[in-house]
Order: sequence, then C-alpha cells, then structure tokens
Amino acid sequence: MGKIAFLFPGQGSQTVGMGQDLVEQEQACKAIFDRADQTLKYSLSSIMLQGPEETLKRTEHTQPALVTMSTAVLELLKAEGIQPDYVAGHSLGEYSALVAAEAMSFEDAVFAVRNRGLFMEEAVPFGEGAMAAVLGLERATLEDVCSNVSHSNEIAELANLNCPGQIVISGSAKGVELASEKAKEAGAKRVIPLQVSGPFHSSLMKPAADKLDKVLDQLTIKGATIPVIANVSAEAVQDASVIRSNLLEQVYSPVLWEDTIRELLALGVDTFVEVGSGNVLTGLVRKVERRVQAVAVSNREGVLKVKELVEGVTE
Repeated sequence: MGKIAFLFPGQGSQTVGMGQDLVEQEQACKAIFDRADQTLKYSLSSIMLQGPEETLKRTEHTQPALVTMSTAVLELLKAEGIQPDYVAGHSLGEYSALVAAEAMSFEDAVFAVRNRGLFMEEAVPFGEGAMAAVLGLERATLEDVCSNVSHSNEIAELANLNCPGQIVISGSAKGVELASEKAKEAGAKRVIPLQVSGPFHSSLMKPAADKLDKVLDQLTIKGATIPVIANVSAEAVQDASVIRSNLLEQVYSPVLWEDTIRELLALGVDTFVEVGSGNVLTGLVRKVERRVQAVAVSNREGVLKVKELVEGVTE
C-alpha cells in the first residue's frame, strides 16, 4: 500500500491574495489567520490578502505568512480525515511540517519564523551577500567550484540542493559572483542570480542561528507524532531535542531537498501533497521521480481532489 507525504513550501511561494477564498469561505481557516495576527500583534493577514507585494516579500513577513497559509490548508485536510505518513518542509516550510506533526503549536511556529526572518535579514548587511541558482551541473563539480573560490574573505557554498541539475549557491556577493563564473566554465547550462535579501543557508547565517537559539528557548518543542524528514540530514526525526538542534543548524546549512524526496520514496511514499501556496515543490518532486502522484493544494477544491487520490491509494 502506498504512503502519503505532506510537503510544505518555503520562501518564494508567497503571492498577494493567497488564502483569500479560505478566509471568506472557511471558518477554520479564517481562525488560523486571526490567530497569526493575535500572536504577532500586527495584521499579517492584511499583508497576505492586500499586499503590497514589497511588504509581503520582506523576509520577516514572508516566513509567518507561508506558515499561516500552509496551516490553514492543513486544517481542511485534517477535517477530511486525510493524514500523512510523513511530512517535510523546504527551509522555513519545516516549521509548517512541525505544526502538522504536532511538534510545535501554530502560534509558536509563527512567532519563531517571524523572528527567524528578522535575524536572517540582520545577519549580513544588505548587498554584501548573494544567492544564485546553478542549472545543469553535478553536485560534486559545484562543490569543488565553491571550495576553490572560498577563502578567508569570500564565501560560496551549496545552499539548496533542490533536484537533479538545480542547486542554489549562497555566500558573500563576490564569492557567489566568482563561483557563478567558474560554474559556467565548468559546464553549467545557466546561472541565475536570485533576488534575495541575504545569503540564506550559508555559514554567514550563523549569527542568526545564535539569536534564534534564544527564541526557541521560550517555546515548547515536543516529540513529533509523525516522522519529519529534516532539511539538514534528509532523515526522519521525531525526537524533540533533535528537532530543536536541526532548526538551528538549518539556518546556516544546505537544504537537502532532493535527498529528502529520495528518502521519502525509499520509505514507500508514492503520493506527495504540497500544502499551501504555489506548486514549486510539486515540480521538484517530478524532477526527482516522474512516476509518483504529486499534487499542490491551496483550497477546498484541491483538498477534495486529494481525498479522491488518497481513497484510490488506500483501497
């Protein structure tokens, strides 16, 4: 019998107006948006629903907005009795996954990622860090490229290992620029500079992890009721202390997304449900393995489609 994994998107999946129909039509979803506003003591929901986009794109708003959207959709899935066997989230999506696995309350997750966003913004002055997507180069080759350009002043590191032939690098602005040139020389098809405010998932983010440590001290992290595949190890975790240390390490370590999907496939997952805004992760799953069911859900209609799929899987 096939297994189901819920996947939760990270930064870049946000859009102004996400969740509008949920707030208008679903009481349980509106309650989640309201709880986010109460926890953060400002109207995150109006930034999500009305924008402007520039405000929503600020990391400290994007992160809690995506956790809120994912959790609202999760409520609909739960109400239909759709339960995952495993959960995983891309970068900040790991917090949504932890809410789904009952390792963290929704309020604690929203509070944590709001602060995580602020700390990530503060870690490196604007313009001093950069990220770029490298297409069509093997992991080992790109690792060599990065280690060759990295020295005392400049840094380039692997940040997001998304799927075969799509790896994001991160580091100092000059380091990423050098690595981008060398990657092209080494045979990369394309290198695309990313519009981001900092060098996320690189060692330059260590100061953000130190600050996040103090925030996590104020929150309750419990053992997960469902195995969570961690970004930093691509392994299933349920132990509360491991979850906590992973969340700190995750800030400055690569997101092993391709490995995460491969691990879920090895565990027998054949239905992947992307919960929340957008369909980025669904696309990445298909690039790793075409023969699985992968579906993105952001409203009731999508939930009912998943229900049909799942009933087909479990029968």
